[in-house]
Amino acid sequence: MRRAGVEGTGTFGAGLSRYLLAQRVQVYEVNRPDRTARRLLGKSDPLDAQAAARALLSGRTRARVKTSDGLVHSARMFKLAKDSAVKARTQAINQLKAVLVIADPALRERPSSLGNRELFRTRARLSLHDGGGDEDAVAQATHITLSLLAQRIEQLTGQIDELNRRLTRLVEARAPQLLIPVGIGSDSAVILLITMGDNPERLNTEASFAALCGVSPIEYSSGRRSSRRLNHGGDRHANAAREVFNLVRTVSSVPLL
Repeated sequence: MRRAGVEGTGTFGAGLSRYLLAQRVQVYEVNRPDRTARRLLGKSDPLDAQAAARALLSGRTRARVKTSDGLVHSARMFKLAKDSAVKARTQAINQLKAVLVIADPALRERPSSLGNRELFRTRARLSLHDGGGDEDAVAQATHITLSLLAQRIEQLTGQIDELNRRLTRLVEARAPQLLIPVGIGSDSAVILLITMGDNPERLNTEASFAALCGVSPIEYSSGRRSSRRLNHGGDRHANAAREVFNLVRTVSSVPLL
């Protein structure tokens, strides 16, 4: 066997793809079968396997899969952990500020002049001791909640900082040239690397990478009018990184008044 078509190579088919690549088999990404064909022919593993093989033999499938065995895949894992940590920290910050809004005025007015870092650091050091008095039950619950939320924020901030350092080192080791142009930080560079994968040679031309980023022109006609528009497919994260890069470059090129 020289070639194989695998569906879902980035998720449930990743293990099979790695095994086939280790056996020196060329692996191609196969899209999910057409829903109309599934309704007419049915849904089963043998039918899906036949559909994948026919898509590969007919030439409809040409995308080589990512090898996922190098620094780029490691960066993908770190990026996944960072994104979840950022989301959890944002939620914790919103909850802490919501508790301050409904807290006792004396407790709310004291930290109002503090910045976010000082506020989180101060609240994280509040005592968690439960005095047990009924008259102070609400105040104690508020103190404990604020302290736990602030500690969670500080812990997640430490994780994010550590992951940022690891991602920066990976970019410097894999493609340091991406950090040279103005407007590309480690986050954008990591996204572009993840889009290309550990085997960028699978992208034969710059046009194929443009298609992955959702900026390749395609024919578009409506009635008598014929024109072109940008392809809305591809990796949305890479497209967003490209937009950020263009925005920063545009702003940096504008002279200050």
